[in-house]
Amino acid sequence: LIPNVISYNTAINACAVGTQWQRALGFIDEMRNRHSTPNIVSYSAAINACGKGEQWQLALQLLKLVQNQELAANVITYNASISACEKAGQWKQALSLLQLIWES
Repeated sequence: LIPNVISYNTAINACAVGTQWQRALGFIDEMRNRHSTPNIVSYSAAINACGKGEQWQLALQLLKLVQNQELAANVITYNASISACEKAGQWKQALSLLQLIWES
């Protein structure tokens, strides 16, 4: 049985619940290495996992990766990114993300 995007996304979501941000990022890397392209759900779940693990900088790096790959970030993606900043007390970063949303 070969995992697909749906099974990877489920695993990444489980990592977010368990605050296992390292494993979530590992699944993103594994997807890329196995030619199973991560989608916006994959990245949003990984951003959420990073936020819950208080890794706001990694969360923002993933958001930038989403933007560079021209994936359509959605309200879930931005909410997870803003939440990651909020948990770390990075209110200026959170406000700049809100500004980015309003401009798009």
